[in-house]
Amino acid sequence: MDNPEGRIMAPSPAPLVVVLDGGFGSYDAERRVLEPLGATLVERSCRGDRDLIHAALRPADAVLVRECALDRTAFDAMEKCRVVVRYGVALDNIDVEAATARGIPVANVPEFGIDEVSNHALGLLLAVARRIPARDRDVRAGRWNVARAEPMHRLAGGTLGLVGYGRIGAAFHRKAVVLGFARTLVHDPVLTQAPDGAELAPLGRLCLESDVISLHASLSISTRHLISRALIGLMKPSAILINTARGGLVDEAALVEALAERRLFGAGLDVFEREPPGADNLLMTVPGVVVTDHTAWYSEQSVADLQREAAEEIARVFSGQPPLNWVNRWPVS
Repeated sequence: MDNPEGRIMAPSPAPLVVVLDGGFGSYDAERRVLEPLGATLVERSCRGDRDLIHAALRPADAVLVRECALDRTAFDAMEKCRVVVRYGVALDNIDVEAATARGIPVANVPEFGIDEVSNHALGLLLAVARRIPARDRDVRAGRWNVARAEPMHRLAGGTLGLVGYGRIGAAFHRKAVVLGFARTLVHDPVLTQAPDGAELAPLGRLCLESDVISLHASLSISTRHLISRALIGLMKPSAILINTARGGLVDEAALVEALAERRLFGAGLDVFEREPPGADNLLMTVPGVVVTDHTAWYSEQSVADLQREAAEEIARVFSGQPPLNWVNRWPVS
C-alpha cells in the first residue's frame, strides 16, 4: 500500500477538488464547505471517455463522483488524490480494492435518500397493487368500471419479503407494515439475528412464500442476477416485485417472460440493467409494470444534504482527519 497515512494528512496549498460528470447544476453547497479551506472545485464532464477521466483525475487532491466508473486505471492516474467520495451509497462503480492498494480512502454518504427511496418503493408497490397507472389511462380514455377485468389482491394478511436489510430496507419495512402484512421474511447474509417483527429466511423460501418482494441489496459480482430465472419461477402468480436498488440484481429477460405469461402479477421498477432502458426494453411492453427513471433518491432536500455531506467528508480529510464514512478503512496511527 502506498503510504496510506500520508493520504489523510494536511493538504498541499490550494487543493483541487474535481467533480466527475456531476449533473447537479449548482455546486454552491460544496463550495461553502470547501472554500474556507482554500480549495478550488471544478466540474469535469468526461462522459465515460477514459482519457478525459484520467486527465481530470491527474491533478486532483479529492474527487467527487456519482455514476462515472473509477477502475484500477483511473486510480493509477491519480497523482496526489487524498480521498474519493461517492455522491450516494452504492459503490459498484468504484474499484475499492484498487483505491485501497493505492492508499486512497473511499467514502460515501450512507444516510442519503433513506426516506425518499423507502417512500418511492412504497409508492411503486401501491401503484402496481392497485393498478393506478392503468386506471388513470382507462378513465382518461372514457372507460369505466373495468376493474373486474384486471383483478387485484389485498395486501393485508399477506407476506412481505425483503431482500437486503440496510438502512433503506429497514425504513421500507417500518412503513410497509402499516399495510397489514401478517409476516415479514428477510434475506440478508450480513444479519445473524432477525429484525423486530420479521424472520430470516433463505432466498428461495422468501421468493416462494412472499406476496410482495422488495429489493434493497447492493450490486456486486456475487449479487448480479440474484433474482434469477429459477427464483422468479418460484414466485406466486399474484406476487409483486419491487426494485429501487440496482437493475442488475434481476434477470430482466426472465422477468419479462414471467410477466408476459402472467406468472407474476406485476413489478415496480426504478432501476434497470441498462440505463436509460430504451424503447427496445421489453419491460416497457409487458402488463403490470410501473416504471420510473431511477429517481427514487430524489427530493430537493435529499440533494442539498447529499452535496453538503459529501463535501464535508473532503473537508475532514483536508483538515487532517479521516473520513467519517470511510468504507475501505485501514488503521491510522
